[in-house]
Amino acid sequence: MHTLVTGCRGRIGSALVPLLRRDGHTVRAASRTPEGLSATAAALPADIPVVACDLSDPATFEAALDGVDSVFLYAEPSGIDAFLAAAGAAGVGHIALLSSSSVLAPDPARNPIAASHHAVEQALTASPVTTTLLRPGAFASNAYQWAESVRAHGSVDLPYPGSHSSPIDSRDIAEAALAVLTEPRLRGVAYHLTGPASLTATEQVGLLAAAAGRPIAVNAVTPEDWKKAVSAFLPEAFADALLAYTAATDGIPAEVTDDIERLTGHPARTFAAWAEEHAAAFRP
Repeated sequence: MHTLVTGCRGRIGSALVPLLRRDGHTVRAASRTPEGLSATAAALPADIPVVACDLSDPATFEAALDGVDSVFLYAEPSGIDAFLAAAGAAGVGHIALLSSSSVLAPDPARNPIAASHHAVEQALTASPVTTTLLRPGAFASNAYQWAESVRAHGSVDLPYPGSHSSPIDSRDIAEAALAVLTEPRLRGVAYHLTGPASLTATEQVGLLAAAAGRPIAVNAVTPEDWKKAVSAFLPEAFADALLAYTAATDGIPAEVTDDIERLTGHPARTFAAWAEEHAAAFRP
């Protein structure tokens, strides 16, 4: 099997490549900017071939896909039709898509968070290529959004402190991708990937505090104040979508599935374990 892994500057792509190599599979790492890949993805083995593949630029597809049997794909809708045409011409038989559980919400095509994933899912499932959909929920690493405030002020501002999610470790997603890419019986299915427990935002902050060995206060703020605070780096439509999601999940436990264990053979890693491993980011 010869696999193209796109998005190798990301946490999941960079973790997946060495897993494939470890198990004896031929793998090619792809990035929009491959010249900087070795510096930003230190986990990549030094002898892994690196190619340019900008999922919004069809001119990069043919060379990246040459000789490839399977693809781990990030959800970029702008070039998906051309990518599928190039994949078909190259003889690609299987694509595993890193999608999002946000597509499971009502009317995903109109949701700024879900729309790109939904559009790519639609294109893939309408194509003749066997498609496997990996739909993770909130990443454990999303907690890094609180790190600067925790280091500087020892606190986190939350508009809905009781909002639930089931945070998942990115390593579990990479291992799930390894399973579907290397085991044919697991292909052609949609998997909802979650962590092992539903936690409120306040509970996650508490686990970070325990791991970091310091108190972290949770400040309940109004949605309007939170939106102003993030306006410099988060587009308004995405901020509104996140506020709507956290409001809808306030006090309501998130779904927890066993898909990680089904695919990897081990239970999903806990958020407490992730917090322990990354505690330094939440210390002064």
